[in-house]
Amino acid sequence: MIIHVVQPGDSIYSIAATYNALPRQIIRDNQLANPNYLVPGQTIVVLFPSQYHTVRPGDTLSSIAEMYDTSVVKLMQNNLHITDPTNLALGEEIVISYEEPKIGPIHVNGYAYPIIDRNVLRKTLPYLTYLTLFTYGITPEGNLIDIEDEELIQMAREYGVAPLMLISTLTEEGTFSNELASVILNNQEAQNNLIENVLNTLKTKNYYGLDVDFEFILPEDRDAYTQFIRNLTNRLNEEGFIVFTALAPKVSADQPGLLYEAHDYPALGDVSNRVLLMTYEWGYTYGPAMAVAPVDKVREVLDYAITEIDPNKIYMGIPNYGYDFILPFVEGVSRAESLSNVEAVELAGEVGEYILYDETAQSPYYVYYDAQGRQHQVWFEDARSIQAKLDLFNEYGFEGVSYWNIMRFFPQNWLVVNSLYDIAKVL
Repeated sequence: MIIHVVQPGDSIYSIAATYNALPRQIIRDNQLANPNYLVPGQTIVVLFPSQYHTVRPGDTLSSIAEMYDTSVVKLMQNNLHITDPTNLALGEEIVISYEEPKIGPIHVNGYAYPIIDRNVLRKTLPYLTYLTLFTYGITPEGNLIDIEDEELIQMAREYGVAPLMLISTLTEEGTFSNELASVILNNQEAQNNLIENVLNTLKTKNYYGLDVDFEFILPEDRDAYTQFIRNLTNRLNEEGFIVFTALAPKVSADQPGLLYEAHDYPALGDVSNRVLLMTYEWGYTYGPAMAVAPVDKVREVLDYAITEIDPNKIYMGIPNYGYDFILPFVEGVSRAESLSNVEAVELAGEVGEYILYDETAQSPYYVYYDAQGRQHQVWFEDARSIQAKLDLFNEYGFEGVSYWNIMRFFPQNWLVVNSLYDIAKVL
């Protein structure tokens, strides 16, 4: 795999010639909507297949997989353009394998809302180990607020992806309720009811496990939260279910702030089967312009986390989106617009700006002016920034990574992941 950064004057054909690659393969892999128009500074992933199969009459993805002693999922991972494994075109070239050896295994979790576009989900599932469905709500009595998840659970399992149920204290207004959390954490009857309701749902809906995302917990409920996770994990493990706990991105044990204080890294790491570090949202909707997950900031969290939690339990968070910030930043007034990584490149082309790269944050960005004369700064992810984050995963020896979220398809991300690692399956 080579990540090419587009220079002025580059074309798909000149890039292909530089690396002795096929232009059609580059266009197909990167899913370029307009291959005749490239933005200086954007990334192009160039892959090097070692074996192809040309589709013949009667071929199916299953028969091709059997022919080459591989799996349908592996073929879909190597051919990102295949969204319907039952519909292959005669003469179509299927990549069987690539030249570059893999570094090793990686477990990949992806968060999705039940409203996810089903085509986006189908394209993403081959690259996932877990699919976490966001989110079941809870009541003060420990009852669950249901979501429509049966179709997604079935789709996940069809691709060998383990579906995870998620519970949180998120309200209908979109904020996390520390009052609701406190009621559950300090009322044993409500807590026991919640645990049994979760267990019943896991069984009846054919989930693989649970993810718990309680944020902005009151500091005085710190120990109660740890005990709740302990009780929950013990009960669910007895029935064969795994428990993940989402953790705020802390850099020290005594880090102040409502987001951090009740997340006791060593205690929660000990009582949970796995933890998901939410290493994103430095750049966020209501904050100043900066990268969503600057590698230097992410590294600070990881350096602390490994002193308190077994690295084999850790999943590092990776964002799958960017923000368009309006400058100057005004506290309490400014509001950035979220956009997909693909949309960020398209916008750069529309406004005629070159994409730059911040070496410290290891993130792409650019600046432009809108029709009203306002200055904007756009931060997002590209193939380089994804590889930088995956290099951290490998450096720290974690079990996996977790994407927030998979609602918008980002082809280059999966090209990079699949080029570097063997995506683990637990089903």
